[in-house]
Amino acid sequence: MDQDPEGVSESAARAARDLRVLFSRLRRRIREVAGDDELTPSQVSALTLVGKGGAATASTLASAEGVRPQSMAATLAALEQHGLIRRSPDPGDGRRQLVTLTEAGRQRVEGDREARQEWLTRALQERYTEDERQTVLAALSLLERLTRP
Repeated sequence: MDQDPEGVSESAARAARDLRVLFSRLRRRIREVAGDDELTPSQVSALTLVGKGGAATASTLASAEGVRPQSMAATLAALEQHGLIRRSPDPGDGRRQLVTLTEAGRQRVEGDREARQEWLTRALQERYTEDERQTVLAALSLLERLTRP
């Protein structure tokens, strides 16, 4: 087995590279399916985060997304203009605002999630045989180890 100078096998380096590229392409394709044309990827991501956590502060969202607070403020302003989020004073600290989904925002997040799930399910059904789907499930089980600390 070939080793690169850092002691990492060629297969590990190739798998890491190919996996990263594949996940990036799959993420992009799944976003296309949901029809998020009028929202930027960062807006979709922030909207999804608010939907997962309920009420959140802009600084919490910025930290979770790994962006500067100023960038998150611009993202939230755009989402507010689309009527997808609302901001209200934090009852525990009047200097902060809590961000929550509006009904339209909640419907958008749920609809996008359903569209993505349906597309992925159909794609796996139509593009793979049963044996190939079982191979994908086995590979996912192995890849799950990457999520552990």
